[in-house]
Amino acid sequence: MREASDLRRETVSLPFPPGEENQTGAACRVAEFMAGAVAELATRLDLPPREARLEAQVLAAHGLGVERTWLIAHDRDPLPAPQASAARRLLARRLAGEPVAYILGWREFYGRPFRVSPAVLIPRPETELLVEAALAGLPEDRPADVLDLGTGSGCVGITLALERPGCRVTAVDVSPAALAVAHDNAAALGARLELLDSDWFSALAGRPFDLIVGNPPYVADGDTHLGRGDTRFEPVSALAAGPDGLDDIRGIVAQGSTHLAPGGRLLLEHGWTQSEAVRALFTAAGYEAVQTLNDLAGLPRVTGGSLPKRPAARPPGG
Repeated sequence: MREASDLRRETVSLPFPPGEENQTGAACRVAEFMAGAVAELATRLDLPPREARLEAQVLAAHGLGVERTWLIAHDRDPLPAPQASAARRLLARRLAGEPVAYILGWREFYGRPFRVSPAVLIPRPETELLVEAALAGLPEDRPADVLDLGTGSGCVGITLALERPGCRVTAVDVSPAALAVAHDNAAALGARLELLDSDWFSALAGRPFDLIVGNPPYVADGDTHLGRGDTRFEPVSALAAGPDGLDDIRGIVAQGSTHLAPGGRLLLEHGWTQSEAVRALFTAAGYEAVQTLNDLAGLPRVTGGSLPKRPAARPPGG
């Protein structure tokens, strides 16, 4: 598999340099630039036309410093060379395979913009199911201690802190670079939470939580998906976890019971082919009410289980 840096160094070109003369000798217009960009994205990246058009609009608007609607309203305008060159550089990066989120520097999650960099995974829509499952168990009028494992950009922990401001949220990651991104996002979005440098539970001895959530690595080492699409540019340490992809999940499930309060719940995202194996891990570790939730595509995506509550005290002489 080629390194991400090799992919970034690839040079690509659009049908003709935007901002320079086209085949008729006239300056390139917005509509011509967009048509060429859409065609190249669809062909080079094998994107459906609608997706290629959306990516072209987003990248061109970002490069030109305008809103997407401007591209439509001014489609017959000539493109000044400096702005066109900036947009062309962004499109060239995308044509080399770099994810749009890294090019723009942000990705929306749960209706909020989160800064991202190659130090963190790009937030994905299916992870919103993890947030929704967590919120369902966190009543708005009841404070709780919540832990987000492997927070990355902070999208899960920060969202929970904003949606349930009465909760005490702690988010951990072993990567200082990832924690820096999470700190930036928390500050930008006005979220109050604790961010800690911790290898899973290593810095949390003696701290019980009412809810633990996590989106740990769950791709098998050597899986061909690691060499495709956006994952080529994302940190492998946040994606892969052993021969079957379950190494980190095994550790979290096994250790989670010692960091949950009685009746506390553990929720983990996993691959859609792993649900049966993950449920078995939860059951073997003594969790109760183990269940798997499906994402919007109908695929099993999040599994959770609870610790037993303390048995009721017996009356004297009972």
